[in-house]
Amino acid sequence: MTFETIRTMLVGYARVSTNEQTLDLQKDALEKIGCVKIYSDVVSGAKAEREGLAEALDYVREGDTLVVWRLDRLGRSLKHLIETITQLNNRKIGFKSITEYIDTTTSGGKLVFHIFGALAEFERDIIKDRTKAGLHAARARGRLGGRPKAKTLDTPKKIALAQSLYDNSNNTIDEICRTLNVSRATLYRYINTAKKTE
Repeated sequence: MTFETIRTMLVGYARVSTNEQTLDLQKDALEKIGCVKIYSDVVSGAKAEREGLAEALDYVREGDTLVVWRLDRLGRSLKHLIETITQLNNRKIGFKSITEYIDTTTSGGKLVFHIFGALAEFERDIIKDRTKAGLHAARARGRLGGRPKAKTLDTPKKIALAQSLYDNSNNTIDEICRTLNVSRATLYRYINTAKKTE
């Protein structure tokens, strides 16, 4: 079934980051293009929880088209944008961005969307390659990847000092850890070990 054979409805989504900004420009553009219903959010694009977007995605049905004023109003990132449009496409729901002239209900719009997907995949591959190259270069210089090795109480003298500080009730655990430059977990591990050997 194609988009053309189903009754279509344009559903708008608008978003601004703060209460100081206004939704009017976006809403006017969405109404002008023919959106019969408009959902909105006043929230940063980086936020995962966007009630208006969730409602818009829940409302649209097969054959409808979700419309935004600009691509960055919809996606938190290129990855999120592509995931959202892919989900819409899988539900046979179109997507349109007014400013970028993208319309996935047309062959040209579908092509642009596929190019976006290819670019996102290309970006992921570059990041993987750079990470591998960086680890390889570090190993060649004798450095190993992963988290830095935790500080330990590696001598009997340090363990005795830790035990002495711990036994003095005037010292807090945080103070002892700062003095010895170890984590709470490391301190407790050595203290518990010392108790078991008593």
